[in-house]
Amino acid sequence: MADPMNTLTLDASGADAPAKGAKIRLSGVADDRTMLRAVADLTRDLQTPNPLIYWGDFLGSAAVGYAALAGAILLPSTGWAIASGVLAVIALYRASLFIHEITHLKHSLLPGFRVGWNLLLGIPMMLPSFMYEGIHTIHHSRTKYGTVEDPEYLPLALMKPWTLPVFLLVSVLMPIGLLLRFGVLGPLSLLSPRLRKLVVGRYSGLQINPAYERRAPEGEFAKQWRWQEIGASLWAIALIALVATGVIPLKAFAIFLAVISATAVLNQVRTLVAHLWENDGEPLTVTAQFLDSVNVPGGFLPYIWAPVGLRFHALHHLLPSIPYHALAEAHRRISAELGTESIYEGANYPTLRGLMGRLAASTMKQRAS
Repeated sequence: MADPMNTLTLDASGADAPAKGAKIRLSGVADDRTMLRAVADLTRDLQTPNPLIYWGDFLGSAAVGYAALAGAILLPSTGWAIASGVLAVIALYRASLFIHEITHLKHSLLPGFRVGWNLLLGIPMMLPSFMYEGIHTIHHSRTKYGTVEDPEYLPLALMKPWTLPVFLLVSVLMPIGLLLRFGVLGPLSLLSPRLRKLVVGRYSGLQINPAYERRAPEGEFAKQWRWQEIGASLWAIALIALVATGVIPLKAFAIFLAVISATAVLNQVRTLVAHLWENDGEPLTVTAQFLDSVNVPGGFLPYIWAPVGLRFHALHHLLPSIPYHALAEAHRRISAELGTESIYEGANYPTLRGLMGRLAASTMKQRAS
């Protein structure tokens, strides 16, 4: 990923930090040269991923998650089974979020990680990395963030109140959708070019913008897509067949789907507070994109609901190439250098509850409009 200082159009020498919680017209925010230069200069030595951290964190999270999933299915005590299920959700959620790192990694610096992640988690969870690769990078585009071309953006704060519960309900149904995508529609699409175009364009990306249509993959990415899709389809077909023939008990299958559903809901809640969602579709400067994004740097709970560095989501939009394990140090350096009155502080928020309340209040204002 390019150095941010080489990809910016700087419109101003600086800007005053907006009042916390105040709404600003994002399209009118110029880039803050002081902040962007400091962010680039202070973090040049933090660009290299540590293989021991990546593999250790991922493998440990996946191992705990699968063991806890087995406990949720096999433990005779209802209380212990529920507790094990909760642990499975938290651990598999953390392991699954490495898909975000895969989209930004220079894979030569972490050889084998994408393949290992897909084999051990992406395919078993029916979330192969091609579903996010090529999608998420558009969200980081300087000219497409927050526009109709951004697959990961909707102006949720400017929409009606009913959109938020619908947004969450979609995630509840995600495992059923994935089973249909890989167990039914994917194989059938090989027989119909028209269906294949629909499956690739509409049902092959973790996107929230219903207007976005994905293009068919090309080159090396098409090879990655192919083997991952084949693996996920074989897994989904096998699951359906084994449940239909009674080899896998229906209760065990339902628990498996419930755990996937719960991880999806947890991620959807995190997504709701990853941004302020206040852009009305206009292209934004990098500083405006940063201010429309969110850091929640303090406390223990963000480690649970925004793991793998995602509690520093606004900082990540400034430094998309920095590995997750370096974001806390990057945040410490930048905060110390720029101080509490800088525009950098404008993207830092204390709690999930406060951010959810802000978003809900904003949608309620749209009710009468």
